[in-house]
Amino acid sequence: MNTKYSDLINQTYYFPQEEFKLNKDNLLFHNIDLMKLVEQYGTPLKFTYLPQISENINKAKAWFRKSMEKNKYDAKYYYCYCTKSSHFEYIMNEAFKNNIHVETSSAFDINIVENLLENGKINKSTYVICNGFKRDEYISNIARLINNGHKNTIPIIDNYEELDLLQGEIKGKFKIGIRIAAEEEPKFEFYTSRLGIGYKNIVSFYKKQIQENDKLELKMLHFFINTGINDTAYYWNELVKCIKVYIALKKECPTLDGLNIGGGFPIKNSLAFEYDYQYMIDEIINQIKIACDEAEVDVPNIFTEFGSFTVGESGGAIYQILYQKQQNDREKWNMIDSSFITTLPDTWAINKRFIMLAVNRWNDTYERVLLGGLTCDSDDYYNSEQNMNAIYLPKYNKEKPLYIGFFNTGAYQETIGGYGGLHHCLIPQPKHILIDRDENGILATEVFSEQQTSDDVLKILGYTKKA
Repeated sequence: MNTKYSDLINQTYYFPQEEFKLNKDNLLFHNIDLMKLVEQYGTPLKFTYLPQISENINKAKAWFRKSMEKNKYDAKYYYCYCTKSSHFEYIMNEAFKNNIHVETSSAFDINIVENLLENGKINKSTYVICNGFKRDEYISNIARLINNGHKNTIPIIDNYEELDLLQGEIKGKFKIGIRIAAEEEPKFEFYTSRLGIGYKNIVSFYKKQIQENDKLELKMLHFFINTGINDTAYYWNELVKCIKVYIALKKECPTLDGLNIGGGFPIKNSLAFEYDYQYMIDEIINQIKIACDEAEVDVPNIFTEFGSFTVGESGGAIYQILYQKQQNDREKWNMIDSSFITTLPDTWAINKRFIMLAVNRWNDTYERVLLGGLTCDSDDYYNSEQNMNAIYLPKYNKEKPLYIGFFNTGAYQETIGGYGGLHHCLIPQPKHILIDRDENGILATEVFSEQQTSDDVLKILGYTKKA
């Protein structure tokens, strides 16, 4: 009988896959022996595989280049990194090896941009696309960046008031963009995005407040759908509406030459994941080209703001199964040595599912389980995979430690979970390591941060040791 965990995976998915394969009964991730990481660093453990960041960036660049050549699309493509996905310096250092641009969301982002400029990671030709609702400090920081000579900084107007606030602090002429307030899917919790200006108001807004203003140069129309770039009637309908607005605006505004289609590329969340990135890009480029040709306007430069797609597939977490609790006839709880709420907050906040696989013991028989975290909170659990309403793992055996890995967790988890601070039930933050390869492909690892100690936590809480 095919009762081994390896049999289950092979029967359920096409396996091995590009990033996953086996060495005997241990899992390899990008040819990294995960059990060796466990032996060296222990668990719980978070890791970042840096080469995956550059690989995804260059995949997207190649897809857009191929599509533009195929469609004879006579404009440029600019890959922007959405910093809110992960602000860490090691992420930025890897991403900006690849001649890309920056999208910001808040005031402190501009301080990071200035640091990147100071350290030569980006330069004066790098586009800085400033999204988000702009309070006083964000306005002042954008103004400082532009006033100091970074002319490729483009604040994206999110609401009418921002235009006056920016003009009040920026010296001389500067570039701007306008964000479209997209209409969401009917099943969504709200009908129109809180971000941006409505479709029907954009051309009139331009005519009233921008067209005759010598201080402003409109360069970009920004479009983003909350549900991402998907092959659905809804997405294509919204894209067509956006293109129509671009064409109408372009006919009034000769300086407009950029269309920002935002982020929203999905990342692999299951071994059964399927998504034709090249097809989606081909269709987007083709629709823009056809519409612009028919209207006899130049096609725009295309900007994207990929965040999760840039960093998501670089991250992972490894836990040990500490203990199994049989709570009734059907439910077995495997308790991990950390917490989902603190280390993978999207699993409970938005019920997000990541790829989850056993790291070792693939040749052992398997069982159905639930996964529980260490906090005394009923929501600290993980109960299903993306494509099946269950979790299966090698059978618990207290004499044979079992380790599990969660993969493609690199976007948002640290910032949502609160890196370096207090965590629910004071569960300590795990050790985090960086994994890289040199020019010869030789693997190197280093500790980015040690596991949080009781002294770290007590200091945050205000406790001091007596002299």
